[in-house]
Amino acid sequence: MQLPVSQYTELLQKKQEKLTALLRPFNAPTIQVFDSPTNHYRMRAEFRIWHEQGDFYHIMFDQSTRKPYRVDEFPIASRLINQMMQTLLPLLKQQEILHKKLFQIDYLSTLSNKIIVSLLYHKALTEEWQQAAETLKRQLIKRGFDVQLIGRASKQKICLGQDYVDEVLPVAGRNYVYRQVENSFTQPNAVVNCKMLEWAIACTAESEGDLLELYCGNGNFSIALAQNFRKVLATEIAKPSVAAAQFNIAENNVDNLQIIRMSAEEFTQAMKGVRAFNRLKGIDLTSYECNTIFVDPPRAGLDPDTIKLVQGYDRILYISCNPHTLCDNLQALSKTHRIEKAALFDQFPYTDHMESGVWLMRK
Repeated sequence: MQLPVSQYTELLQKKQEKLTALLRPFNAPTIQVFDSPTNHYRMRAEFRIWHEQGDFYHIMFDQSTRKPYRVDEFPIASRLINQMMQTLLPLLKQQEILHKKLFQIDYLSTLSNKIIVSLLYHKALTEEWQQAAETLKRQLIKRGFDVQLIGRASKQKICLGQDYVDEVLPVAGRNYVYRQVENSFTQPNAVVNCKMLEWAIACTAESEGDLLELYCGNGNFSIALAQNFRKVLATEIAKPSVAAAQFNIAENNVDNLQIIRMSAEEFTQAMKGVRAFNRLKGIDLTSYECNTIFVDPPRAGLDPDTIKLVQGYDRILYISCNPHTLCDNLQALSKTHRIEKAALFDQFPYTDHMESGVWLMRK
């Protein structure tokens, strides 16, 4: 597999032009563009396993034809994932119990040189499988990998070690530790994630009062942004992400950040007094003076009730993985706020996908 590295600058320019055109109706300033490494930028990868005539190998499916194609090296993924791919398969081939009915392998790597390998099966995982997997893990460690190995099957998950790795991200002259849990969302392009965090810190540098964050995940943004605010209140619905966020808060010595396990919709109801939630017991929402809100919603964007909630804040930091739903939301938000800064983050080079950000101030 070869990447069109020589075309990277031109492809990024086209994204910038497209985002500029989308944001033009909202009088956005000149967009700041944050590029990506041209290869080995993706920290996660998932491959199906194709069994053929006694052999097997990684495959992916062509998006247009849906036909499988063999993948022996994957320059999109981190060097660590590529090294693991090439080391792992020969070792799996040594033990039939480890490759029989194996249908997928997931990799999660870090800039701090740690990796999780998840082996997915169409069979029950036995004690014999576990013994073979423990041998495999020892072989990988001998070859220099700091690896966690996980087996998955229907209603089964066996961790040989732990189901997380601790990433270290250099951001604005400081190293932040982020626990990343297998099968939970993390930013796929770590280098661009660092640039996103630095942009968000710069936007909010002159802030006063407190910050509210919806959809905080493992605390990726809220932990880095806490330095700019008196207090931070953040919401997240997924239990593994909340647990990782609590670890990250402690590990990074952040003492002004509170995480609540709630959806954005539930929090909106709580703020409006529509419903009372046991999860908010002991938390005095009135003690927060949140005049800044941070949102990083799913591809569908913000729902109408959350848009109304967001409009109640003087400053809005909005990170978007879908510029079209961002623009849909800006139809309403631009009535009360203006775009002070706009950015394009090239999380996914060589694709049409655009990650963007806008910093909005009340008119």
